[in-house]
Amino acid sequence: MGTVQKSMRIPKEMAEDIQGIARQSGKDFTAVTKELLEEAIKMHRCPGIVFNEGVSGRRARIAGTGMEVWEVIANYKSVEEDFARLHDALHWLSEIQLRAALGYYRAYPKEIDHLITQNEGWTQKRTYERFPFLAASRA
Repeated sequence: MGTVQKSMRIPKEMAEDIQGIARQSGKDFTAVTKELLEEAIKMHRCPGIVFNEGVSGRRARIAGTGMEVWEVIANYKSVEEDFARLHDALHWLSEIQLRAALGYYRAYPKEIDHLITQNEGWTQKRTYERFPFLAASRA
């Protein structure tokens, strides 16, 4: 994606907040600002979706839950994209929450498909290689 240079004025407090996030994350001010703007646009386009930090970084999640969008979509695909079956499988989520995840997927399919593929790559062997202490606990 090409970039465009723009100049803008933001309140001092906002700039300080962004700089603080940059320091904590080890990223520069511009990178953090870009990420925050991308997330704001995505949340604006897809109501009901938020971004939270997790063990694997910042990911799109369903508001009010800890569930990531890719998890819902992986389930949706596993039930052959049948919404009623998805609702039965994830019965603790409301129809609105499920539709928010599906809407996000329609808007950003490459992002979600990439996360699903990444997750599918976690075989038992790879897990034990990455986290050897788990293999030791099986004995």
